[in-house]
Amino acid sequence: VMYPKAKQGFIGGDLSLDTDNLKAVLVDTATYTYSATHEFLSDIPAGERVATSANLTSKTIVDGTFDSDDILYTAVTGDPSEALVLYQDSGVEGTSRLIIYIDTATGLPVTPDGTNINVAINAAGWFTL
Repeated sequence: VMYPKAKQGFIGGDLSLDTDNLKAVLVDTATYTYSATHEFLSDIPAGERVATSANLTSKTIVDGTFDSDDILYTAVTGDPSEALVLYQDSGVEGTSRLIIYIDTATGLPVTPDGTNINVAINAAGWFTL
């Protein structure tokens, strides 16, 4: 699901998939659920954020499809993660715009056990606009 405020960011020119720093956070949905009113990383309680990726690499946009390299989370511990949220990292939680919420994918939910978690991005990319 794409957050409505992300759509607004694309249309308004405030969100650029190819030049902005983008990260993905593994989320425990014990107390967090997707809401169309959520806009920033601060809308996801810190205690529900299990692991955050480095900036996405090898980002491409081809025929409206956004893609990147796979993600590696190292030595992950914490609560089970039932969702993955892609966001624009401004360096400040209150201005880091949420982009998409994924809770149905191969490998979800995942239970951290201190080892690495590899997230393989779908061969068709993250999403197509």
